[in-house]
Amino acid sequence: MNTSTFAAIDIGSNAVRLLINNKEELPENSDFKKVAYLRVPIRLGEDVFTSGYISDEKCSLLCETMKGFALILKAYNVDYYRGCATSAMRDAKNGAEVIDAIHQKSGLNIEIISGSEEADIIHEAGGLQKFKTLNLTKNLLYIDVGGGSTEALAYSSEKKVAGYSFQVGTVRMLANAVQTNVCSNFKEKITDIYNQYGPFNIIASGGNINKVYKILKKREGESIKKSELEELYQSLSNMTYEERMLNYQLNSYRADVIIPAIHIFLTIIQICQVSEIYVPKIGLVDGIIRRLYKMEHPRLESLD
Repeated sequence: MNTSTFAAIDIGSNAVRLLINNKEELPENSDFKKVAYLRVPIRLGEDVFTSGYISDEKCSLLCETMKGFALILKAYNVDYYRGCATSAMRDAKNGAEVIDAIHQKSGLNIEIISGSEEADIIHEAGGLQKFKTLNLTKNLLYIDVGGGSTEALAYSSEKKVAGYSFQVGTVRMLANAVQTNVCSNFKEKITDIYNQYGPFNIIASGGNINKVYKILKKREGESIKKSELEELYQSLSNMTYEERMLNYQLNSYRADVIIPAIHIFLTIIQICQVSEIYVPKIGLVDGIIRRLYKMEHPRLESLD
């Protein structure tokens, strides 16, 4: 039996992630099996969205993390990997230099991908088959809320009909770095998408909405109701940072960004006039691995 091991690295605005999956070549076409997952809370967006640069301190920390990731890939005998950097690295004036430093220190090759490709990769992660109440007569609107950007993709009959990447993200909002015209454009474009392709099933992804799913104690296949999201938003907003950590068992890196994340989702829910959203609990790293496996001529980096 042949088993291939794939790895995905996501250098985001709020954290860095590593996912390692096995894929066994069986007649029944088994799914991927997660063998390792690691999240390191390096908030690159704190630097980029205020100064325009990734600081020497954050660059050094990121390089050390990538050195660790490279050792983990070897320890798990990974066959293929792909590393992607998103919004913060896209915006950083020294992003290319940081990518070069990562390669020099760790040997890993990291690509800075566009917002459009980021959204497409997340869509490929799948995960919709678990939702029994999903109305398949409606079109799909994928929303991924990250630290630096929000991706929106509309699908009709499994064909992408609209796709946008907005510079509206949780870390960017905390830094008061979302310009008024960007916020207005975000709402206008979502309204345009809804008017042209709605009604929608909204598919939500990102670390914050995954945490909301856990806070609400949702079972696999359950949706999140608009009313539940509104109540949680109000509850969290009325608490201090420390109270959110204590009452909702939130890590320090989650207790601040979760509020702007919910706000973004509620804004979209309001515009699209939906009563619930679906959270398949997938992300960029899941999509990277599926794309690595599925592409006929994959952009793979061999570790040999």
